[in-house]
Amino acid sequence: MSQTVGVIGLGAMGMGMAQSLVRAGFSVKGYDIAPAAVQVLVGAGGHAAATVAEAATGADVLIVMVVNAVQAEDVLFGAGGAAAAMSPGSVVILSCTVAPTFARQTAKKLQGMGLEMLDAPVSGGPVRSAAGTLSVMASGSPAVFDKCAMLLEAMAANVYRMGDAPGLGSVMKSINQLLAGVHLAAMGEAFVYGIKQGIDAQQMYDVICASAGGSWMFQNRGQHILDNDYTPRSAVDIWGKDLGIVLEAGKENKLALPLAAVAHQLFLAASAQGMGRIDDAAIVKIYAQLAGIEMNG
Repeated sequence: MSQTVGVIGLGAMGMGMAQSLVRAGFSVKGYDIAPAAVQVLVGAGGHAAATVAEAATGADVLIVMVVNAVQAEDVLFGAGGAAAAMSPGSVVILSCTVAPTFARQTAKKLQGMGLEMLDAPVSGGPVRSAAGTLSVMASGSPAVFDKCAMLLEAMAANVYRMGDAPGLGSVMKSINQLLAGVHLAAMGEAFVYGIKQGIDAQQMYDVICASAGGSWMFQNRGQHILDNDYTPRSAVDIWGKDLGIVLEAGKENKLALPLAAVAHQLFLAASAQGMGRIDDAAIVKIYAQLAGIEMNG
């Protein structure tokens, strides 16, 4: 591929995205605060960038996959200086989960610097990221989509065009996070509801996965509970952030979101009890404490 791509953030999601691009033939420069992550990309055929600005310099497209809006702001316009290092006409793909308002403001700032932006958060987790089969929910001009078409094809199995206006991609991602967070909280409640009344956890899991009450989150995270494995694929603290984004957008738009609010409080409670960095299936432990029962691990 003739395009040079910079990737800022080589964590669980960004690494898979970068490696998918390398496999597709793109020239990829990666930066992460962890030097070991950069070396993993180099081992896969990518190139190391010593700084954020170095990753952005000469990049036709820069993918920003950091933790939150604060980091994205710093990477692009603050100490990182990525936007200032890019050539006019280049594209920033903002793929981290941020508030729609932040995505719109960022696109406006970039436009003022002669740069374009695709508001393109992703879903699918580390496994699908590594396989290049993510779902991308993106918004931006048709011209920007055309510039990024082959790149998106290399990273994703599904690319959903949500519209021309920046922010719509982030709205769609927040809808997904609202549902996923509420489903997770409901999963924890259901497990404890059954266990407290004498239902075998494995049997309950098998029945629900084959019944109308099941969900992807129940099936995936429920297995973590059965395995007593809280290795963080997606950590509890992610939901404090993402459901916080949902609730802030609800406040801006005068939307009542009671289910999201309750789920948010439960994840904050789990974080306050020291579970913030373990797998989000640990939400079940909050319900177990309230019910006075013991959960393994």
